Amino acid sequence: MRARRWSVAAGALGLVLMASACGDGGDGGGGEQVEVFSWWTGGGEEAGLNALIEQYEEDNPDVEFVNAAVAGGSGTNAQAVLEGRLQSQDPPDSFQGHAGAELQDYIEAGYLAPLDDFFDEQGLHDALPDQLVEQITYDGSVYSVPVNIHRSNVMWSNPTVLEEAGVDAPPETLDELLEALEAVSEETDAIPMAVGAQWTVSHLLESVLLGSLGPEGYNELWEPGASWDTPEVADALGTFEEIMEYTQEESAAEDWQEAARRVSDGEAAFNIMGDWAAGYFDELGALPGEDYDWSASPGTDGTYMWLSDSFTLPEGAPNEEAAMTWLELVASQEGQDTFNPLKGSIPAREDADPARYADSPYLESTLEEWQSGPELAGSFWHGVTVGNRWKNDIDTAVGLYLGDGDTEALNAALNEAAQSE
Repeated sequence: MRARRWSVAAGALGLVLMASACGDGGDGGGGEQVEVFSWWTGGGEEAGLNALIEQYEEDNPDVEFVNAAVAGGSGTNAQAVLEGRLQSQDPPDSFQGHAGAELQDYIEAGYLAPLDDFFDEQGLHDALPDQLVEQITYDGSVYSVPVNIHRSNVMWSNPTVLEEAGVDAPPETLDELLEALEAVSEETDAIPMAVGAQWTVSHLLESVLLGSLGPEGYNELWEPGASWDTPEVADALGTFEEIMEYTQEESAAEDWQEAARRVSDGEAAFNIMGDWAAGYFDELGALPGEDYDWSASPGTDGTYMWLSDSFTLPEGAPNEEAAMTWLELVASQEGQDTFNPLKGSIPAREDADPARYADSPYLESTLEEWQSGPELAGSFWHGVTVGNRWKNDIDTAVGLYLGDGDTEALNAALNEAAQSE
C-alpha cells in the first residue's frame, strides 16, 4: 500500500495577499478601460481568454483591456482576492464565476447587478438551454452570462501504458478501475492515477461519488437536510480511499496541468479531470488516440457532470458600458465559438457552429453527447450544487483526510458539512 505525504506550499497565502493589492478598478490614466477578473492563467483556458481579449480589442480599439487573472487552485486563490476587492468596494468591471450555487453568496451580499434586461436584449432565453437558465436564476433574476459548458467526469488515459499493463480498454466501472490501477502498479513504472494539488483530489472525489451512487443518489446528496451518514456513502468513500492508494506522493505542489501532462507523456496511466484538459493536450501537441484517450469516469457513462463558466456585472463596476460590451462578446455565438475550441469546452448556446469543433475529436464527440440529452449531475467542486461555504467545508475535510488518511472521519466531516446547510 502506497503511503502519501502532503504538504502545504509555503508562501501561497502571501501570493494571494500580494495579488489582492494589485487591483485597480479605476481608469488609472484617464482613458477608458475594462478590467476583467478570472483565474484563467494556463493551458487552453488562457489561450481561450487571450482569443476573446484579442477580439474585444479589435472591436473596441479605444478601450484598454486589463486582464486581472489570478493563478492557482482552480480559482481558490482568485476567489480570495476577489472577495477582498468586493468587500472594499473595489470591484473589477466583470469577473468569472461558475454558474449555479457558487454565485449565491455574491448575490445575497449585493455584489452583483441583475442582467434580466441584457438577457432579453441579447435573445439569450432563446439561445441558452432552459435548464441552464433555471440554474443561473436566483429569486427570479439572472446574474451571470454563461460562456461554455464543461464536463467534469472525464477520465484521461494513456493507451501505451494501458497496453503495457495488459489493460485492454479504459475501465467502465469502479471495480474495473481498481483492477486496472493494480495492473499498472505491478506491470509498469507509471503512476496509476495522477492527481495534483488538493483541489484535484476533491475533483476526483465527486466523480467517485457519482460513479458509486449513480446520478439519482449523487444528486440527492445536495438536497437540504440530506444525510451522508449512510452505507452507500461509506462504500463510495471506501472506493475513493482505495483509488487514492495508487496516486503519487509529490502531487501536492502541482496543479492540474502537471497531472494531465503526466498522462500524455506516458508517466501516468489515468487522470480524472474536466474536459478543459483537451485544450491543454492540444497546446502540448499531444495526439488523441496515441498520447491520450478519454472516456466517462468509471461508473458514470451516460451521465454528464456539468459546470459552466460565466461572467458577471458587479454593482458599482467603474466602467459599466465597457463591461456590457464585454458581456455581449462572451454571450454571442461568435465569442463562444472563438473561445470554446481553445478552452476545451462546448458553447452554452444551442446554435454553435459544429464545424468549429470538428478539428478536435474530443469536442466533436462531447458536443454530440451533450445535444443528445444525457442525464445531468452538477459538479460540487465547480460551483453548480453548493455555495462557497459548503464547498470550503468539503475541501477542509478532504485536506484533513490527506493528512491523516481517516476515511471514517472524512465521512463524518462531510455529513456535518451537509447538515450545517
